[in-house]
Amino acid sequence: MDIKYLNRLLSDKEIVSEKIEQYIEEKSIKKLPVDNEEMKGHLMKADHNLKFVNDNLGLGYFDWCLTGCYYAVYHAALALIISKGYYSKSHDATLCILIKEYYKKGVSAEEIELLNKFFLDYSEIVFYVQSKEKREDASYSTKIKFDKPLVNELRIKSALFVDKAKQIIENVL
Repeated sequence: MDIKYLNRLLSDKEIVSEKIEQYIEEKSIKKLPVDNEEMKGHLMKADHNLKFVNDNLGLGYFDWCLTGCYYAVYHAALALIISKGYYSKSHDATLCILIKEYYKKGVSAEEIELLNKFFLDYSEIVFYVQSKEKREDASYSTKIKFDKPLVNELRIKSALFVDKAKQIIENVL
């Protein structure tokens, strides 16, 4: 999802509702009763991924740390949508539900943008991390392209998002 389209979603509730209906029709989103155990499981998995990142950051596996950040945020996002009775099979669908249910209700535009950055495919994540380098180089290079300061910044933002998701869900339970 490009930033222009994301900004449209953030500013137009009708488009978000239409997209969610489309995803429901496509069966990428389901409405089911809230499953507290599933929600807790996703939060535990988010914590597990953050621990993985912390344990491996000092070892220099920055590509895997970035992947761990992605999964921490993703599992926290799934917990949030489950708390509203949604189940999603699509990253874009998950973003739409988060915008509908949480934007300006506890999740900021910056955090939605962070999720959008994580919900790109892996080559796009690499491209984001390697700003100003060619996309092909970032996608196909066998060199390690990540640096510790950038990964550490994403680790902190990911941990803050997971903590925020936990606080929101605590109010639901």
